[in-house]
Amino acid sequence: MSPWLIRLDARDRAWFARLALTSGTARSRRRFWTSLTHLGGARASIGLALTQVFVPGGSMAIAWRTLCLLGLSHLVVQLIKRSVGRPRPTVRESCGALVLIPDRFSFPSGHACAAMALAIGVASAVPALTVPLLIVALLVGFSRVMLGVHYPGDVLMGQAIALLSAYPILG
Repeated sequence: MSPWLIRLDARDRAWFARLALTSGTARSRRRFWTSLTHLGGARASIGLALTQVFVPGGSMAIAWRTLCLLGLSHLVVQLIKRSVGRPRPTVRESCGALVLIPDRFSFPSGHACAAMALAIGVASAVPALTVPLLIVALLVGFSRVMLGVHYPGDVLMGQAIALLSAYPILG
């Protein structure tokens, strides 16, 4: 591994150590972050994308574009995850995850990517919701670190993949 990647990994691990909650964290805080993290899961992100058909001002076209964005970004995340194979923090650090771990690879974060893809897809159709949607997407990513399942760099890369995947779909 190159020296700059070693330094980047060390910083990522140091940030993780500062941010991750422990099993002794208050139950209410854990519940908040756990509820938030599920917004980046498959059921929530697909379900929220489909709600665009039923909300005032929504349409099947908005839902379809958002679903395509979710699909493309998910494909990219899975290809990178399987290629890089970065282990989860629970394997390398002295901590336990506070939620169920969806698979054994950490980089990049699929939940962070899905939350950002959903935010971008909906915000492209309803610009007035851009700021609140981006805040929620960023918090979903942050929750993955707080709950001990991702390093901060995993989250940033997942969010970046969603942003880059939006260009061919929405651009």
